[in-house]
Amino acid sequence: MSLTLDDVKRVAMLARIEVTDSESEQILEQFDGIFKLIEQMQSVDTTGIEPMSHAQDVVARLRSDAVTATDEHELFQSVAPEVEADLYLVPKVIE
Repeated sequence: MSLTLDDVKRVAMLARIEVTDSESEQILEQFDGIFKLIEQMQSVDTTGIEPMSHAQDVVARLRSDAVTATDEHELFQSVAPEVEADLYLVPKVIE
């Protein structure tokens, strides 16, 4: 896949990035390099290779799904300046 300078300028416009003509040419060269790398990677034969979720053999440690925190709702409400119906009352700041 190859792009033109018009394609680069259109992408820049869509991204709301202002680029000069010389910058567009540099970006076009970088895009071409990226597309060549993608073509190289797609040409590799990957038959028989199992997909991986991570580059290293990493296993996520899982913890048991158990409640460990105690309910301190009443303690927090007891030190609050104003409480009504288990809700914290705060002064109105926006009129």
